[in-house]
Amino acid sequence: MEPLRDAQTGAFRKSFRGEVLLPGDRDYDRVRRIWNGMFDRRPAIIARCAGTADVINAVHFARDNGLLVAVRGGGHNSAGNAVCDGGIMIDLSLMRRVNVDPENRTARVDGGALLGDMDRETQLYGLAVSGGGIVSHTGVGGLTLGGGFGWISRKHGLAVDNLLAAEVVTADGRLLTASAGENPDLFWGIRGGGGNFGVVTSFRFRCVEVGPHVYSGLIVKRFEDAKRYMQFHRDYVRGLPDAMTAWIVVRHAPPLPFLPPEVHGQRVVVVPFVWLGDEAEGARLIRPIREATPSLGEAVGMNPWVAWQAGFDGLVEHGARNYWKSHHLTALSDACIDRILEFAETMPTKEIEVFIPHMEGAPGRVPETATAYAHRKTPFVLNIHTRWRDAADDARCLAWARAFHQATEPFARGVYVNFLSDEGEDRVRAAYIPEVWDRLVEVKKEYDPENLFRMNQNIRPS
Repeated sequence: MEPLRDAQTGAFRKSFRGEVLLPGDRDYDRVRRIWNGMFDRRPAIIARCAGTADVINAVHFARDNGLLVAVRGGGHNSAGNAVCDGGIMIDLSLMRRVNVDPENRTARVDGGALLGDMDRETQLYGLAVSGGGIVSHTGVGGLTLGGGFGWISRKHGLAVDNLLAAEVVTADGRLLTASAGENPDLFWGIRGGGGNFGVVTSFRFRCVEVGPHVYSGLIVKRFEDAKRYMQFHRDYVRGLPDAMTAWIVVRHAPPLPFLPPEVHGQRVVVVPFVWLGDEAEGARLIRPIREATPSLGEAVGMNPWVAWQAGFDGLVEHGARNYWKSHHLTALSDACIDRILEFAETMPTKEIEVFIPHMEGAPGRVPETATAYAHRKTPFVLNIHTRWRDAADDARCLAWARAFHQATEPFARGVYVNFLSDEGEDRVRAAYIPEVWDRLVEVKKEYDPENLFRMNQNIRPS
């Protein structure tokens, strides 16, 4: 890749409605930063798109000048793929409109919108998009293209199951509609295949009725009882109705106001839950969770949906160093629990989370080849969310996460593509079943035969 000439960048700037930033420009260092502080990359040019025409312009410019392309939506992906060294960052963060059609219960969402943008606008009408994650500063685009699950997806499906259409700028600069009726192969591929096929400038989702308040909360258990609680949990949650979602988070306790001060900073088991229904019935369903082992404290009640969706933001704010390793778990067996707790005993920092969502429900009733998101039958996900502040801790944190991941491989079948760090093609393949992978390669050949879009969990067109 040859350096860009001033004449090239000058002409590009003149043709661009948004903002073009070069190294040394006032906002360059601010805009190139992404959520994961491990990545300090310096693009040759940042194209801050004001609309779809700018995206098309940027794609043509990148292709014609042989530039490596990174696409930033929310910039939240743990693998750091939203920014590159020396190439072009196509930045969608100025494109954050959300337009809701309450009569048809749909929402059109720009490619740079955050989950919080979508939640605030849809909740004006008592609606939400299912599969919309759990951290409000996550980008809608990246989350959706990888699959997208959240607190209500057991009842209402993944984000990709509620996607009705998308506008996609492909590698040759065409603007295509991807839906069941138009370019259905592309529509199939973007529902789980990540950013491999183009830049999605807008999504149109089906919405569901939610809130404005939901029965939800946190129940905090003693770490000393972790094995006994997890044995109970793995069986109990699998019998719950789809409208109830209860997960496990093993971590050091943050300074939550409902916990005694002496618990702050100590290892705990946190059980967050959401119930989509009557408060009394929700209380009945969580009573066994309360009673399974002693609790250190809880905060439970009717919470505004928008507030609940943003309730974990402070634990994962921008700037820290993050490294994720993940599995789909075939079961939460005693042996698996033992391995998890063995590594939980040695977490190298107090910001690390061992995050175990319960899946199943509506997503599991969709055929595994219906979308590119294929691992629909596994009951649990294990995400080893390793988080620290000091670069001097990189080696020990990475080694801990990798050893933990290897120790839990015997209990795994595949991985969620959105929870991958930079782990190579074999691991990307593990996010898909073989027949889905083969079809993804064919879709890649059709829409990006030169692999222009390769700053992602890449599916090579060969």
